Amino acid sequence: MAHTKIGGKTLLEIGYPQTPVFRTAMRVMEADFSHLSQEEAIELLKKILADPAAYVDDPVLGTIAEQLLQPVAPPEIELRATPVPYTVYGKDYIEEGAIRQINNAVRLPVAVAGSLMPDAHQGYGLPIGGVLAAENAVIPYGVGVDIGCRMCLSILDLPEHSLYTNEAAYVKELTSHTKFGAGAEWKKREADPVLERSEFKDIRFVRNLLDKAAGQLGTSGSGNHFVEWGIVTITDINNEWNLAPGNYVGLLSHSGSRGMGAQIAGHYTQLAKELCPLPKEVQHLAYLDLDTEAGQEYWLAMNLAGDYASACHHLIHKRLIKATGATLLARIENHHNFAWKEMYQGKEVIVHRKGATPAGKGVLGIIPGSMTAPGFIVRGKGEERSLQSASHGAGRQMSRTKALASITPQELNAVLQEHGVTLIGGGLDEAPGAYKNISTVMASQTDLVEVIGRFIPKVVRMADGGPPED
Repeated sequence: MAHTKIGGKTLLEIGYPQTPVFRTAMRVMEADFSHLSQEEAIELLKKILADPAAYVDDPVLGTIAEQLLQPVAPPEIELRATPVPYTVYGKDYIEEGAIRQINNAVRLPVAVAGSLMPDAHQGYGLPIGGVLAAENAVIPYGVGVDIGCRMCLSILDLPEHSLYTNEAAYVKELTSHTKFGAGAEWKKREADPVLERSEFKDIRFVRNLLDKAAGQLGTSGSGNHFVEWGIVTITDINNEWNLAPGNYVGLLSHSGSRGMGAQIAGHYTQLAKELCPLPKEVQHLAYLDLDTEAGQEYWLAMNLAGDYASACHHLIHKRLIKATGATLLARIENHHNFAWKEMYQGKEVIVHRKGATPAGKGVLGIIPGSMTAPGFIVRGKGEERSLQSASHGAGRQMSRTKALASITPQELNAVLQEHGVTLIGGGLDEAPGAYKNISTVMASQTDLVEVIGRFIPKVVRMADGGPPED
């Protein structure tokens, strides 16, 4: 009787995956089971495939079973040959690396449209200042490491002159009621509804982050995160708060979701890379399908981190407003590291804004400058080509390494003195010279937002230097 020989075609028909198990199964069947008929050999292979765990301890068939039980890596996903449309604002001021990154992003199979803001510079995955609309998919590194990083401005009834005549009190309260740095926590923990959210129980990975989140609530990160007192000038007579045009004391903060957001970003980025293998040059753009459990988990965790970031700002502002005896007249705030479900050309898409301010028609936002340059209160114009987005700041023109190497403490102090700014903490990597000219950036996006007010920093609190969290 002729020996039975199992080939690759037969294994495919049975349903075996095209992995090393192919070669192993053919070798084992030829060496130890060639005496079986074709039908008997196929039946045995079907049984192993149906329940490989039952054969793991078999001295011969166990090698087939073990390889069937190993996770199968999905094939590498190909990029589009032709990118989807995208618009670049302020191209003359944007480094080549950021342009290259947005070029790659708009070639993803899920990409619908893209845009690059005038403050853009190179990051991981999407560039900082990158905006990408995707179809039913979310990119963890399209949101960023510091999920929900945001701006919050409180306009107060304190007299403007008090910033000059009573600066020491403003410095004291800012020092006493803020904490900065990667591991910063408050000894006395505050209660907040965000800590009672069901996601802390329902999502296994997030469960372990509750204690860290509780300790860091109401603190700020390192890098470019800040809390500062300054002068708000309202220029629009038809503003949303019915405030008389003129000057007010303002409290402005910039930070995100702290250690909790960073760990969520890291965990789901790694998961996305495993589930969505992309070519090496775009591996940080790995995405999660929103119809999958992993995609839904990340979406819920991202929204939790965004709400947590908002709660951090509100607690910081609450403490400082209470300490100064001020009354809140108006508040403007916005995320700039997040993903939203929005409509684009009549279709729901997921809009990722990594370092970009939402600028839908009539939507208010804040675009800061630097520790000495003005920030701007803006109203969005709803420009479709920018995916209803604007810049999130001035944007870096020097890397942190270059800034540390080229800016001296004496130069920083001279700039601070020239602008009448008192700095508490802060590293040379955050010196004003490390940033683009905010006026140039704003001039590049007049189609995207209208300016309705300004903020001039006067007393600035930052961490003592170190890597950024966004």
